[in-house]
Amino acid sequence: MLTNSYSACRVSVIIPTLNAGPDLHELLKRLKQQSVPPYEIIVIDSCSNDGTAEIAQAAGAQVISVQRSEFDHGGTRNVAARQATGDILMFMTQDALPRDDKLIEELIKPLLLNEKAVYAYARQLAKPGANILERLAREHNYPAESQFKSYADIERIGIKTFFCSNVCSAIRREVFEAMGRFQEPVIFNEDLFMAAKCVLSGYQIAYCAEAVVYHSHDYSITEQFKRYFDNGISMRCNTWITPYSAVGKAGSNLVKLQLKQLHESRQWQLIPKLAVESAAKLIGYKLGMNYRFLPSFLTRKLSMHRLILTHIEKQTSGVTMNQ
Repeated sequence: MLTNSYSACRVSVIIPTLNAGPDLHELLKRLKQQSVPPYEIIVIDSCSNDGTAEIAQAAGAQVISVQRSEFDHGGTRNVAARQATGDILMFMTQDALPRDDKLIEELIKPLLLNEKAVYAYARQLAKPGANILERLAREHNYPAESQFKSYADIERIGIKTFFCSNVCSAIRREVFEAMGRFQEPVIFNEDLFMAAKCVLSGYQIAYCAEAVVYHSHDYSITEQFKRYFDNGISMRCNTWITPYSAVGKAGSNLVKLQLKQLHESRQWQLIPKLAVESAAKLIGYKLGMNYRFLPSFLTRKLSMHRLILTHIEKQTSGVTMNQ
């Protein structure tokens, strides 16, 4: 039985897609079976050619199309948010699946019960079959205990205070608008930057361990390098957040956890992979932080999001990525 606050709450679910495939059908099915059903589902599709838009429409979702060349992680979500009519905006990615029918209920609970909590994110469990390094990374970043993070936590955990993930998150609509929506254009970290603005404005970020999605990747070493290269670019373009950064420490804690688990489970053959993967992340991040010293063609070659880089250049009135 829903309380009055739940029943009166309108949750707009926003999902950016690109060739989501048949898995999108299962995601939309699970969303519609939630104990707190979405008020609306908006799929913003980057001109997929595999029937993604048709799958979404058949499931009753509203579909918005954008050109692939115009996609960026912040701006595209903002386009959908402007069309949304709910008072809570819930963002998901096409490759995340709710574990059960309580996802939305648990995710929005702190936003309804705690006036200081304005932005919430769900726990992520690695999908069945994920490799041990990916599983440990999810367990490290998404522990079993819920928590609220506020300005007072910055001294203790630094930039981790702002950690939030749009793989599955929810934010109060009025705060989203007051914070100026997601940064755009942006190549990475639109969720972290929004969380930072909220925390620095006196609000709290809620991590909801009871709201669970299955989500993981099997990135190659090259893909890890590119991902962290883009992360570095993103951080370099937002030097206002640099004083709170402690990337090296956070990364080293994860590596220590992974090494310990590999040793305890006698999977020593994976230690070289962990070493190479960790080096790729660190080198990629450092290069991204210094992308302005790289030739433009090399920056695009090293990035996982070349089209977004082009879009950023267009949106910055002719200012190139090397300036």
